[in-house]
Amino acid sequence: MDLLQKYFPNLTEEQLVQFEKLQELYKDWNLKINVVSRKDIDELYLRHVLHSLGIAKFQGFNPHADVLDVGTGGGFPGVPLAILFPETNFHLVDSIGKKIKVVDHVVEGLGLENVKTTNARVEELDGQYDFIISRAVAQMETFVRWIKGRIKKTSKHEHRNGILYLKGGDLEEELRKYTTVQIISLTNYFSEDFFETKKLVYLPLKYKG
Repeated sequence: MDLLQKYFPNLTEEQLVQFEKLQELYKDWNLKINVVSRKDIDELYLRHVLHSLGIAKFQGFNPHADVLDVGTGGGFPGVPLAILFPETNFHLVDSIGKKIKVVDHVVEGLGLENVKTTNARVEELDGQYDFIISRAVAQMETFVRWIKGRIKKTSKHEHRNGILYLKGGDLEEELRKYTTVQIISLTNYFSEDFFETKKLVYLPLKYKG
């Protein structure tokens, strides 16, 4: 929790309580359904919560904006961002039912009213979003194909509507074809060694009706 307050000093009392509850909820559910590795559960705030919130350091979300989290797994990056932006609508999607079951219980336990979940492949969804977020579920070319037609026409944020993607390693080859892409090192925001190889990939996308 000290780690979160170091980088997000303006959290409300309610947000602090919700972030504090996170570890207890995940530890409890992880015993039943393993969605976070045993090693990572002890470093949940560094490896999952703070990592997820790297997106917020680059782009905050407006009230009533719509954000889709593809392949959310145990709820990352969507759940921490939903706590941080309580007036933004988050739609968390995963094709694995047991993972969505955990997310549902975590969301209920935290009292988050701005989160909707769906157990489905993203290609099966309808609806459009301001931003689509994810943590390295596929190569970018595949991911772009999955979410085709899901970006809203009108941009109302500092950055144009598109993909905000957390990924590590050397991304040069994978992203070569995307001339508008931005790759931001998370060491710009966080000083911990864990973030040395971690990146945020921002890819603005044009609306395709």
